[in-house]
Amino acid sequence: MKQITVIGSGTMGNGICHVFAQHGYQVNLVDISQEALDKALTTIGKNMDRQVKKEVITTEEKQAAMTSIRTFTRLAEGAQEADLVIEAATENMAIKKDIFKQLDEVCPPKTILASNTSSISITTIASATKRADKVIGMHFMNPVPVMKLVEIIRGFDTSDATTAAIVEESKKIQKIPVEVNDYPGFISNRILMPMINEAIYTLFESIADVMAIDEVMRLGMAHPMGPLKLADFIGLDVCLSILRVLQEGFGQPKYAPCPLLVNMVEAGHLGVKSGSGFYDWSTDAKNPAVASQFV
Repeated sequence: MKQITVIGSGTMGNGICHVFAQHGYQVNLVDISQEALDKALTTIGKNMDRQVKKEVITTEEKQAAMTSIRTFTRLAEGAQEADLVIEAATENMAIKKDIFKQLDEVCPPKTILASNTSSISITTIASATKRADKVIGMHFMNPVPVMKLVEIIRGFDTSDATTAAIVEESKKIQKIPVEVNDYPGFISNRILMPMINEAIYTLFESIADVMAIDEVMRLGMAHPMGPLKLADFIGLDVCLSILRVLQEGFGQPKYAPCPLLVNMVEAGHLGVKSGSGFYDWSTDAKNPAVASQFV
């Protein structure tokens, strides 16, 4: 594979673009907004500057990687010659199915179509195409340039050849692929989200405050950060979406999202992306204070 197309230039999309460009691929980054694309290129450039400073890559390697990225606002133009397309759009089934339907129409028969979805069924996404054997999940972890894991999710009809090809490409960009089957939440979020939800219930029921909950898990369980701070990083809207996928997919009440989480998302307190969640990220993003609602 030489040419990769990434659909969506947000946090995950620009991270995926960064990694493939860094490893010598031609990358087409597609978004409906040129402003969003320009912002993504700025982010990628800053993140690569950090890598240069840490001597992970050289200045010349950074320049070559940035030169290899092209931006498009029309999906057909950005995907028509791709060997692999990775969709990193909003975590919404209708949007993803529409994108995959369009990709199926404009991409060559050889093209593998992958989704970076964190919980939505690959089998259902693949149903929008006529190439279900070439549809697969590539669930990268955030921040993509740093985290090694890629969950490789096989849909019901994903072929062995497609899976093998994506496992190989994941290794070429120095990621560690782990294969899983297509069930709600896969592995990572089926385990992680109930833990985060339980932490929110613990706060909701006044068992402990934000700092206490996070410190117990960080110091007592050796987690790099507490579950409430992690939820802020992931995005509380994303956490809510995944929990609803789990609840609907399994039909079990244990996956029901905490009412506090629902209210926070409805009020627009989404975590880092909005500047406020369980922590206040608007003044000091490196050492955020607990949000005023919880003090």
